[in-house]
Formats: sequence, structure tokens, C-alpha cells
Amino acid sequence: MNEKDVSAAAASSAEGHISRRDGLKLVAAGMAAALLPYASRADTLTESPPSKPFERNREPMSSYIKVGQENSTPIELYYEDHGSGSPVVLIHGWPLNGASWEKQTAALLAAGHRVITYDRRGFGSSSKPTLGYNYDTFAADLDVVLSTLKLTDVSLVGFSMGTGEVTRYIGKYGAKRVRKAVLIGTLGPYLVKAADNPEGVDRSVFEGLKAAIKADRPATLMEFLHNFYNFDVTGGKLVSERVLEANWNVATGASAIGTLACIDSWIEDFRQDITRNTVPTLILHGDADHILPPDVSSRRQAKMIKNVRFVELKGGPHGVLWTHAEEVNSELVKFLA
Repeated sequence: MNEKDVSAAAASSAEGHISRRDGLKLVAAGMAAALLPYASRADTLTESPPSKPFERNREPMSSYIKVGQENSTPIELYYEDHGSGSPVVLIHGWPLNGASWEKQTAALLAAGHRVITYDRRGFGSSSKPTLGYNYDTFAADLDVVLSTLKLTDVSLVGFSMGTGEVTRYIGKYGAKRVRKAVLIGTLGPYLVKAADNPEGVDRSVFEGLKAAIKADRPATLMEFLHNFYNFDVTGGKLVSERVLEANWNVATGASAIGTLACIDSWIEDFRQDITRNTVPTLILHGDADHILPPDVSSRRQAKMIKNVRFVELKGGPHGVLWTHAEEVNSELVKFLA
């Protein structure tokens, strides 16, 4: 339909005598105009080589690092890399993401460090595969992050579940890249009770948590967060309900499969890994931690590391990154200087 046809049809419409043929021409013209942007996009997309359709116009995902593959989809970790100076990698706890380090990131940047955070597979903005939820794989993921970003003389800082990555990484890959290690709310050396580990926790506790997650994951995660912060004591003082809500939104957005599978990783045996840790190490732990009581974790692990500084935070729950941020940041900045 050319410009003359459209003008004629419009004139007929104005006179109130539009014909069926003219009406169809107007509809066709409107449809053609509406489709123009999509036609242009299709023309652009079809310019890609037939062997790799549409790939030519895909923007590189510079904030993601590929660590594996599941069937037809890549497994990618989302990361953030800020600042300059001595590099520090922060590895988050379950069931949160790299953003849970917000108070520590600010303090470390102010102290002149380059700060890298990343979301563990299955959590935050990273891929959510159905496989790889064990510490050998988590340590391998960390190794890919360090290699991809060409990080050396790096300080590894883990919180809760993230302490497992730090410990297994050093145990498996050595300390050639590592300057210092920090373990906050550690889950080592070996949580589950066994004949050679009488100080551990009965396996039924972990099985009970898995059953609760299977039955009602959102409700179980909220209960966990209450215990995470000792909310009956700290609520309204050191932590607000809004923080719990924000954490819960992150937690429920994680992979349901990964959230459950990670519990089995908690009870992996780290005792052999710990013996290979020769770097200066800082351990911080709340003395009121109800998630990982220091008697079964940090107090034992501190005795197994030669070059260690062990600090217990008075009244600290498990979630000390938030409730005791000033103390944590002060210890971190001094130790990593």
C-alpha cells in the first residue's frame, strides 16, 4: 500500500464512506508499521553465521564466569570486582549470596583493598544447576574464579558455609595463590558425630533439617534466619525484621535442589584439609552462635592451625556479619593490612 492509497483511504474515512477494501488497506498499513522494529531485528539476527545463529549480537556477560556445563546450559557464577590494592575474595554463607557482605565490602574498600564477591552455584544470580553441590566442586569453582581473574597473593575470607570453600581449596590446591585466610562462623573441622569424632553433632539433626526443607522450604528458611540472628535476643536491637525479610527473599530465590543438597556438604570431613593450611589465619566466631556452636567448630579448628588468631565475639549469633559488623570489620582490616 503506497502513500497515495493511504491518503485516499483516509479521505474516504473522513467523509464517512470508507469501503471494506479501504478499511483493510488501513489495517494492513498499521500492522506493517507496528512490525517494522521486529523486522529490522530479525534482519539483524539472520546475519549471524548459520552454524551459530544469533550469537554475533550477544553481548558478553562480563560479570559471569563459566565453571561448568549441565546438558545444554553453561554453569556460570555471578561476581562483582571493585576497588584496587591487595585482593580479597569474600565467600558467602547458606542460603544467601555475595551481597550479604555489604558491610564488610564497604570497610575493605575504604581500607584500600580490591574486593571480589561471588554467588555460589545455585544461589543469588549464579546458575542454578542440579549438580555439583559438594566441596570438591565448590573448591574447583573457586579455583576457576581465581584463575580467570588472575588473582595471586589473595586473601580468602569465608563465612559459615564459605569457610568450607576456603579450607577445601587450600587442602586441594595448596596455598601458592593465598596470602591469608579468614574463617568467620566456621563449620570445620568435622560436624557430624562419629567414632573418631565424638564432639560432633548427631547426624539426625541434619536429616531433620533436610526433611523440614522438603516439607516447607520457605517456612523452614524463615525459622533458620531467626536462629541465624538469635532474633529473640537481637531483634529490634541489632537486627530488624526488614533484614530478615530481605534475607528470606534471597534464600527463597535460591535453587530448591541446591538449598537441600548443600546440607550434605556441611558434614564433609575437613580435618585433612586443615592440616595443609600453613597461611596466617584469622578465625572469628560468635560465642552465642546457635547454628554452629563454637564448641563443635571454631574452638576445635583453632587448635589445629599453627599460625592462627582466634577471636570470639561476645554475644555474637551466627549472623555476626550484620549484628557485630563493626567488630568483624575492625578485626578484618587489621588482619588483612
